[in-house]
Amino acid sequence: MDADLKPAAHYTRFEDVQGLLIASVQSALGLHLLRAAGLITGGTAGLALILSYVSGISFGLVFFVINIPFYGFAYKARGAMFCLKSLGSVTVVSLLAEALKPLMHVDQIHPAAAAVLFGISTGVGLLGLFRHSGSLGGVSIMALILQDKFGFKAGWTQTIHDLVLFAVALWLLPFDKVMWSLLGAVILNLVIAFNHRRDWYIVT
Repeated sequence: MDADLKPAAHYTRFEDVQGLLIASVQSALGLHLLRAAGLITGGTAGLALILSYVSGISFGLVFFVINIPFYGFAYKARGAMFCLKSLGSVTVVSLLAEALKPLMHVDQIHPAAAAVLFGISTGVGLLGLFRHSGSLGGVSIMALILQDKFGFKAGWTQTIHDLVLFAVALWLLPFDKVMWSLLGAVILNLVIAFNHRRDWYIVT
């Protein structure tokens, strides 16, 4: 690191709130496009989408509920603030995921476009959440814990989990849907793996 650069200062409360809100909106937009194409993704969001498709229960509700057990890990591993920020981010994404349905109705989107746009949009959203010490719960919490403790990149942890989830999805969804979904998940995880490094967050 250059001598004239130093680690980024702590964010103010306003900077944290607006950063987490923008990142949550970015993530929710990507998920909305993914769902419009009938695709899935990895992590708890992917599990929530599968359960939503199978049960008919709203994605937002399922996503919020299945994340509840992970907040204990978040609190134990990185403290109350990380836990609260993750809870807030998951809540915002859960609400926005349902609010966008009538506000932004997508009649038709090619699954390739949905996969690519999801991967980039939600990947950037997750980077914003990580930068402000938040997450979208579930696997992303465990990925950050492993990265902090062992240096194993968060993106690779999520990739391993996603491969298992997609293997299960092959039994439930059409093959082409799963393959397009896999493309989106790979793009998202590559965005995180290539860009999430704490020592890059610097100010002059």
